[in-house]
Amino acid sequence: MSSPQLAQSGVLGLIADSSLMAKFVLLILFSASVYCWAIIFTKWKSISRANEQNIEFLNLFWHGKSIDEILSKSDKFGSSPVANVFKSGVKELKKIAPNEEALTHIHSVENIQRALIRSSSAEIALLEKHVGWLATTASAAPFVGLFGTVWGIMNAFQNIGASGAANLAVVAPGISEALITTATGIGAAIPAVVAYNHFAGQIRRIAVEMEGFSQDFVNIVQRNVSTRKP
Repeated sequence: MSSPQLAQSGVLGLIADSSLMAKFVLLILFSASVYCWAIIFTKWKSISRANEQNIEFLNLFWHGKSIDEILSKSDKFGSSPVANVFKSGVKELKKIAPNEEALTHIHSVENIQRALIRSSSAEIALLEKHVGWLATTASAAPFVGLFGTVWGIMNAFQNIGASGAANLAVVAPGISEALITTATGIGAAIPAVVAYNHFAGQIRRIAVEMEGFSQDFVNIVQRNVSTRKP
């Protein structure tokens, strides 16, 4: 019954008795892991909210009676990247043609298109904020753990040289220290790489939605330009 407690106490004891360099490596890996998990939870929440509100806004857009009506209701979709792109496009549209009388030239459509692209890029940058840290941790954590591994093995060889014997009691502390840093590095890297790949796919999907919406919005404006040409 007491073996799990002894094992846990043994691991904590090995960490406490490890060298200063090993403790420093473990501190780096633990801090990186905690920060990654904070990013994972916050980014999962924000991207899930963005996907939900994108669906709701697109339903409103395609069933709305007018742009002004959609614009008046779009404020409740503040977490929707597509809604934010729409508001940027409408803002540019109203600058060019406040009374829908100046929207008769193709350069007007190009200005709106540039506004949509700028807004889409800003939304993507916001979604990608801090996600790069996951990729950095996923790629760097195993190597940081490997550094601790090499350091622990070096300590094991130094103990062998100092004692003149190569028994288990001499090499065990250094090898255990090496294995702990290796396991910690892998433990920090695995959730980071899984989360990064998941979020990268979600962000790409949202980017495609914004691109498709922007094209649809521009097409609507272009049809309006065509019908207003003399």
